[in-house]
Amino acid sequence: MLIVTTDSVPGKKVVKSLGLVRGSSVRTRNLGRDITAVFRNMVGGEVPEYTQLMAQSREHALSRMREEAEGLGANAVVGVRFMTSMVMSGAAEILAYGTAIIVE
Repeated sequence: MLIVTTDSVPGKKVVKSLGLVRGSSVRTRNLGRDITAVFRNMVGGEVPEYTQLMAQSREHALSRMREEAEGLGANAVVGVRFMTSMVMSGAAEILAYGTAIIVE
C-alpha cells in the first residue's frame, strides 16, 4: 500500500478514487512518564517518553487508516495529513486522513 502526502503518485495513473479514509488513536499520559517529564522539564531538552508515545500514536492512526483503505479495495492513499486535538485533560487524539485510490 502506497501512502503519500502528495495529491498524486508520480508515475502512476489514478484509476478510481474511493473517498476519504481515516484512522485515529487517543492516548492518555502516564503518571510515571509525567514524573520523568517534570524532571526533564527542569533541565530542558527533549522528553523522549512523550516523543515515543506520540510516535506510537501516529503509527496506530496510520495503521487504522491503511486498514480502512484496504477494506475499500484501495492500493494507495494520497493527500495524507495528520491532526491532533485535545480530547480531555491529559488525553490527545492523533488523526491520520487521506483519500483512498486505486492506481496502476
